[in-house]
Amino acid sequence: MRGQLNKPFLCLMDITPIIDPLNSAQRQAVTHSDGNLLVLAGAGSGKTRVLVHRIAWLSQVEGLAPHQILAVTFTNKAAREMRERVYQLLGQAPRSMWVGTFHGLAHRLLKMHWRDAGLSENFQVMDADDQLRVIKRVYANLGLDTDRWPPRQAQWFINAQKDEGLRPRHVQVDDLFTGTMRQVYEAYESHCQQVGVVDFAELLLRAHELWLNHPDLLAHYRQRFRHLLVDEFQDTNAIQYAWLRMLAGDEARVTAVGDDDQSIYGWRGARIENIHQFGQDFSPVETVKLEQNYRSTATILQAANAVIAQNNARLGKDLWTQSEDGDVISLYAGFNELDEARFVATRIQGWVEAGHARGEVAVLYRSNAQSRVLEEALLRQQIPYRIYGGHRFYERAEIKNALAYLRLLVNRHDDTAIERVINVPTRGIGEKTLQRLRESAREHNESLWHVAQYAQDILPGRAANAVQGFVAMIDTLAQTTGDFDLWQTAEQVIGGTGLLDFHAREKGERGQTRVENLAELVNACRAYIPEDEAQPVLPQFLDAAALDGGERQADADEDAVQMMTLHSAKGLEFPLVFMVGVEENLFPHKMSVEEPGRLEEERRLCYVGITRAMQKLYLTFAESRQLHGVESYNPVSRFVRDIPSHLIEEVRLASSVSRPTSMGATGVSAQGGEPPPFGLGQRVLHGVFGEGVVLNFEGSGPHARVQVNFDAEGAKWLVLQYAKLQPV
Repeated sequence: MRGQLNKPFLCLMDITPIIDPLNSAQRQAVTHSDGNLLVLAGAGSGKTRVLVHRIAWLSQVEGLAPHQILAVTFTNKAAREMRERVYQLLGQAPRSMWVGTFHGLAHRLLKMHWRDAGLSENFQVMDADDQLRVIKRVYANLGLDTDRWPPRQAQWFINAQKDEGLRPRHVQVDDLFTGTMRQVYEAYESHCQQVGVVDFAELLLRAHELWLNHPDLLAHYRQRFRHLLVDEFQDTNAIQYAWLRMLAGDEARVTAVGDDDQSIYGWRGARIENIHQFGQDFSPVETVKLEQNYRSTATILQAANAVIAQNNARLGKDLWTQSEDGDVISLYAGFNELDEARFVATRIQGWVEAGHARGEVAVLYRSNAQSRVLEEALLRQQIPYRIYGGHRFYERAEIKNALAYLRLLVNRHDDTAIERVINVPTRGIGEKTLQRLRESAREHNESLWHVAQYAQDILPGRAANAVQGFVAMIDTLAQTTGDFDLWQTAEQVIGGTGLLDFHAREKGERGQTRVENLAELVNACRAYIPEDEAQPVLPQFLDAAALDGGERQADADEDAVQMMTLHSAKGLEFPLVFMVGVEENLFPHKMSVEEPGRLEEERRLCYVGITRAMQKLYLTFAESRQLHGVESYNPVSRFVRDIPSHLIEEVRLASSVSRPTSMGATGVSAQGGEPPPFGLGQRVLHGVFGEGVVLNFEGSGPHARVQVNFDAEGAKWLVLQYAKLQPV
């Protein structure tokens, strides 16, 4: 093997920890030596282990220095985990190895080459809220009607263009909408350049343009990085793929790890075509399939395989496990969404009473709108729950306010930071005053900070004094904290700006929580270790906070049921999983049914949901559902029908059905309730499903159900109270 020539004294013990824990397919991927490599890693197949052990192999066996390796992940959490596991395997910290997200690595590159990238030295990274605030300011300058052109629509448009590698001049104008959005994009770019800020999408686009405009720099990094490893390759977008291809060139080797069956983010720019195209664009490529699953039972995996097999143009793999078959999948048909939610809550309560943790349970849904009734059902059962993906630490208002003040110590011309905190805590600077400052800044092509220093020339006395007091406060803080440690600076800013007292005066638990969060920010500053000791620490901390704030993950507090959308569930696993609302027009979503590409992505989403379950999986649907103010009657999802029947058991309520002695009889009773209005075998008419024959009854009271075999739609269970059946 060519890598072994670089280490002639390598002994067997050096590689034993690298290859011994691996199965045969994992070992094949880790030890691959020639050309590029595509690792098709099925759900729960140990892809992180393969990436970590491959890095160790490249270092220990092939003799690559850490600085010659670049590894890309999709979350900062995954990047930290990879560094820690490489350290544990090698026994040393790979400090010179570049490991991070696409955005994090692009940011690092731009910080090192800010002048070549056309940026200011202290450029700041905006989060989504600050980006929206800038867009609203652009709207005001352009005189656009926010009702007609919602600012969030422009935010989506701008980010989408950047993800495709397009500047305003590249946008083709075919209609009024595109023309208006391009105008906003142009003004937005001009503003960001003027005040020295960039958004997340800009990081990748600017880094790609750095390669295009500076071939000498590109040549340097191509020479440096001899091996590139990319996780979650199926989730790359156009600009990420282009950046990677250009960096790799013809010399670097690339290891791409991903799963086309888990490509579920097409709606935000991810292109499944990238993983399909990898074999051609990076030829020659060896493909290794990781199909052994270490997470789920055989029954769950067989169901997942059956569902995803319906998709076309797959690279192809079948998950398997050495584990036992396990429980069959349970399918529950609720009368309506309330009954469905009640069933989920009852089964969770039973799980907890059996001695299991609530945190082992996940409730997955296709649409956020489904969560309300589920939350209410859990509240009634007094079951703690958490909406996964809620506000994280750096997204909380009090933390963002403190960070905005810290940003102003680094860059006084950060208009978004000024707009956020110039009147927080309140200091008599209202919207009219701020608007006067904006107009003056626009008129003189200056930042808000610049015009604020001359407030007495453009504002009435009281307003001018308030603005100048704000300016003086920031200058004083900058002077007094100049030689402070990072945590001391944060502590001084939180106290000196009045933020601490402001939140301490808030009544109840909310104020106390915010004070505790501000204290935790100081703790975060204490614990922060800068990447570059030669550079000022505050700008590095602010950039790290902005990058962390761009991720959406839930905090783990008390033991609680996890509720989340199916999209949010990717990468997670739970012993007990409920997939709710598995019915046509909800999952798959009605907008996807007419488009084969979107329908296939919905099916991949179902595959992801099924493979989150480790031990037990429940699928539930409602025969009638109130959603978005409309009552609908949808059949069970086609995805459920794709699962072989021997893998599923249908769960029914514990109720008895009294059948008549002859099909022509009427007056069938159910659990002592009032007799149903129809007899078995009677033909009836439904307003949506048409004509059918009554087959069965179940339950009693207002939620009694009737089973009807409709001529066109097949057999369905309906709630008598809502069915409005008419005799034919």
